[in-house]
Amino acid sequence: MGRAEVVSAAAVCATAVLVMRHLMKNSGKWGEVLRIVKEFDKQCGTPIQKLRQIGDAMEVEMHAGLASEGASKLKMLISFVDNLPTGDEKGLFYALDLGGTNFRALRVHLGGKEKGVVKIESEEVSIPPHLMTSSSNELFDFIATSLAKFISSEPEEFHPPPGRRRELGFTFSFPVSQTSIASGALLKWTKGFHIDDVVGEDVVKALTKSMEKVGLDMRVAALVNDTVGTLARARFGDQDVIAGVILGTGTNAAYVERAQAIPKWQGHLPKSGEMVINMEWGNFRSSYLPLTEYDHALDRASLNRGEQIFEKIISGMYLGDIVRRVLLKLAGEADFFGDTVPPKLRIPFILRTPDMSAMHHDTSSDLKVVGNKLRDILEIHNTSLKVRKIVVELCDIVATRGARLAAAGILGILKKIGRDTVKVGEKQRSAIALDGALFEHYTKFRTCLESTLKELLGDEASETICIRQSNDGSGIGAALLAASHSNYSGVEES
Repeated sequence: MGRAEVVSAAAVCATAVLVMRHLMKNSGKWGEVLRIVKEFDKQCGTPIQKLRQIGDAMEVEMHAGLASEGASKLKMLISFVDNLPTGDEKGLFYALDLGGTNFRALRVHLGGKEKGVVKIESEEVSIPPHLMTSSSNELFDFIATSLAKFISSEPEEFHPPPGRRRELGFTFSFPVSQTSIASGALLKWTKGFHIDDVVGEDVVKALTKSMEKVGLDMRVAALVNDTVGTLARARFGDQDVIAGVILGTGTNAAYVERAQAIPKWQGHLPKSGEMVINMEWGNFRSSYLPLTEYDHALDRASLNRGEQIFEKIISGMYLGDIVRRVLLKLAGEADFFGDTVPPKLRIPFILRTPDMSAMHHDTSSDLKVVGNKLRDILEIHNTSLKVRKIVVELCDIVATRGARLAAAGILGILKKIGRDTVKVGEKQRSAIALDGALFEHYTKFRTCLESTLKELLGDEASETICIRQSNDGSGIGAALLAASHSNYSGVEES
């Protein structure tokens, strides 16, 4: 063998050794990827027995929250809604939906049982940024002026008869301590608002004062939380609706409780014998909740650390970011996307839940949607099929946990009001109204929630439970509650 051949053979051997080392290194790294994913899957586990324990814990917290203020992580707020729509409501009612940087004015024409919701007209108005930090007078004057303008365009046949006022349902999606169906003090602003002079004040009074100032003769008949509105919206068309749940950016639930089962209620018992309770269930917490290192890290980085734990593992604002956090660990500890961690992967909330949903629902053979999302959002190029499959698996783990936990929460409500079992000789049907983009658009989340609830209830009881979508509770629901709390109930509409 000549010198050149010896050198060539040595080079081949050296290359082979490098390739082998590279393969062994990659094999070891891939093993680490699989280990991290398997561990995450295990920590997120929601076996049926654990879900039943969570349902039981939810029921216990509901009892505590109804007994006295501050006794539970669940606020169990008394909504003062003791009359839900019956379906008989007729006439023209209005709604004002203030929940962020925009508000909506709605005009809803109701036709009773025969015609239902006849017509909805609405207008959305952007709030100028400076008004979000100015004074309450300026903000509510702007809202009242916009509302008056919306009403001024009405044809004459919509004008109320002499001696009768227009009635409004006011959805105010900020923390409020309600003192009656049409009054409540603002506890604090969120979502970029900061107007000190209205904190602790009655927001209905502030709006009424501004309406009077612009000559708008309108009475606020109901101050409404959007979850209570969801319940009302569904109840108008289905008298078996007993709870409303929002699964969107955030999450919450409201349900119909027997007034006698509310120890902290101090007033006269309502004639209906019922009271809608706004649970604020996003703040539910239990040792049974399957929390991971990624959930704890997300909570530590949040503005409301230690609060809204249930919301942080089941709602749309957070699911995509939990997936991002696992991908970041895979990239940092197992070279999942190559030798360096993609910079965009370090940005909190860059991966949104709608993007996660699109990847989770990818049915193409090469998971093209997953590849495109990784490229367009995170600037991660040329991913292999096995990498994309892991991404889909992570989406599935996070969505499945969230959906199954939401089902356990609903089970807790059903247990509290005795609708989780079938009583001998009773024909009962219970409908749960759901609203929110997560439930509406994330198909795998929705189907998992529905199948889990059936699994928890068993065949017989699950046949008595119906889940129905209830869109726009914050708008139409508020108008319906104005109708059911109208000063003119029983007055026949012309």
